[in-house]
Amino acid sequence: MGKEATQNHNPKDDMTAASLAVRSIGTNPTPIWGMTSTERLRRIAAAQKLRFGATNGPALLVAASHVFEPAWLKFMEQRPGQVLTLGGEKVIAHVPDDQHHVADGSHSEFPQELTEVRAEDHRLFYNEALRKREEPVIERLDPASVRAIERKTYLGAYKGVTDLLTKYLWPEWALVLTRIAARIGMTPNQVTTIGAIMCVLATAAFWYGHYWAGMAAGLVFMVLDTVDGKLARCTITSSAWGNIFDHGLDLVHPPFWWAAWAVGLGSWNLAISEETFGLVMVAIVGGYVVQRIIEGLFIGRFGMHIHVWEKVDSDFRLITARRNPNMVILFVATLLQRPDIGLIAVAWWTVLSCAFHAVRLLQAMARQAHGAAITSWLAV
Repeated sequence: MGKEATQNHNPKDDMTAASLAVRSIGTNPTPIWGMTSTERLRRIAAAQKLRFGATNGPALLVAASHVFEPAWLKFMEQRPGQVLTLGGEKVIAHVPDDQHHVADGSHSEFPQELTEVRAEDHRLFYNEALRKREEPVIERLDPASVRAIERKTYLGAYKGVTDLLTKYLWPEWALVLTRIAARIGMTPNQVTTIGAIMCVLATAAFWYGHYWAGMAAGLVFMVLDTVDGKLARCTITSSAWGNIFDHGLDLVHPPFWWAAWAVGLGSWNLAISEETFGLVMVAIVGGYVVQRIIEGLFIGRFGMHIHVWEKVDSDFRLITARRNPNMVILFVATLLQRPDIGLIAVAWWTVLSCAFHAVRLLQAMARQAHGAAITSWLAV
């Protein structure tokens, strides 16, 4: 099976992309994620800063009969004079000068004089943003295939390296909610807003010791935190503000949850001393900040997330002291009627996770100093 590393970048590609137009050949009334394949193509083109529907100059001609993930359009940007096929059908052609539009601006056929590139031979890509090797979707779209394609594109939008709840528990729930949101025309930012409200409600519930109610609100928030990103990727509606809103909320709220949880212990007659409260907060909040700093240092020095360096790092990301694994600890402790011990356990787990990442950063630095290349095991 062939392999394409989509993160490879050539400055000449920017010049090509800036002058390229994207045009649709044919029509297809079958909707996917609440839009036609042509509208989806328009959004992909806009996201990749390509001109859509222009009638002169080099162009990417795209069959409306098919849908595909954005990686395929980037793939063909770099292949002038070639046509991508799937099962012998032409899907995307990169033509130096498009002469195949008719008077109304539509397109009836692909040029014949292009070199064929089979999608079947270039299935494997490395998606750096989602931290995984993947086979991006490219399929013929018809009413019978819609649900299957939506499922594939949804799973394709999932991060390969994340926590155990996001990876194993949320996917099916979030798929249903993502489909509903797309059908009724909700935007990712609207989903994030609902999630933010649930996040605040969870914080208030924890503060008053209503841990089960807080975890229920937190559960809704955590699932919606998955839905908004998947909705943005599946409907091609990511925005700079949405990215700041979503990731900013993710970054800021956890310390408030843990502090509120500590205050709520008084309602259970399990209040911890001021000294213990201070140590716990220093461990959890300080450890959380230090872990983020370590991750930033790793990215700055090696150009990738620490979680994708070696397989052990990806495996540890499943359980490292982030919000979702911490909530599992607190859930079990509350089930055993000891939410106080749960909070202390989160503090210890944060310290241990921080130590693990610090050691991994030092190991990477030492290996690099001895001449070893630091690369992701997923990109090999």
